Amino acid sequence: MSACSKIETRAPGSIMLLGEHAVLFGEPALACALQHWLEVELTPLAGRWVEIDSALAHYRAELDQLRPEPALSFVLAAIHSYRPQLQQGFRLRIRSGFSHRVGLGSSAAVTAAVTAALAAFCAADTSPAALFDRALSAVHAAQNGRGSGTDLAASIYGGVIHYRREPRQIEPLPGLPPLALLYCGYKMKTPAVLAQVEARAAAHPALYAGLYRLMGQTCAAARAALVDADWARLGQLMNLYQGLMDALGVNDATLSEMIWRLRAQPTILGAKISGSGLGDCVLGLGELSAPLPWESIPVAVAPTGVEIKYDTH
Repeated sequence: MSACSKIETRAPGSIMLLGEHAVLFGEPALACALQHWLEVELTPLAGRWVEIDSALAHYRAELDQLRPEPALSFVLAAIHSYRPQLQQGFRLRIRSGFSHRVGLGSSAAVTAAVTAALAAFCAADTSPAALFDRALSAVHAAQNGRGSGTDLAASIYGGVIHYRREPRQIEPLPGLPPLALLYCGYKMKTPAVLAQVEARAAAHPALYAGLYRLMGQTCAAARAALVDADWARLGQLMNLYQGLMDALGVNDATLSEMIWRLRAQPTILGAKISGSGLGDCVLGLGELSAPLPWESIPVAVAPTGVEIKYDTH
């Protein structure tokens, strides 16, 4: 156990640039960490009690008899992962600088920050690779095996990343020009979107396999454009990827209107859904030249990922 009186961690939120859906089928993805942070404070407790203070729920249970709490499923999955190494209880205070209702990778960020705090508390390996392995297992435990790990990798490593699930590849990439992010006002949970796509794919498996390959090729081309700082080409590839998302069936009338009105602005080089679709956010490459009638979320790339601070006082 760590001898610290308090451990503080923080992890950035994230957004998908390209690679949605296809990353689950072995194709690459591009994502970036954002300057929207989720913070965790871990304080040791006498005995083996676990207390969690979060905007989503307040929780207290014995470490050896943790009861389920759906609002804290990712946090509890992370605790379960470290339970054999935990020799005493603790209090977690969780505070987020962004809403869990907007798709900025809040589940990945809280899993990353809590995993880092527990690893530090147990004096376990806190390298990014070790934290990623632990946190991804927690995400899968909380989501019945679902989750590519793309947003988790962005939260842990920071900056812009090129990610592939199998064989695993996490590659840091150069930065981006300004981004515009709009929230449509509603969100469908990712597992529900994936279930709809899976049902459609079952009727046309070969066609959907072809779509995923095209998505992967588009993402690979976007990686090259990003490395070359060819923003016009990156914008064109974002538009192309959006067409493939539409073919998957994850677009709707509101998202389509948002995308076309973004593209109509001369300062926007490309626009697409960011995330699984059927709600949530639309991403534009560039700055808004005029306001649009949806919530605009200020975003900037966070150059660093999860951070750990030890308090020995």
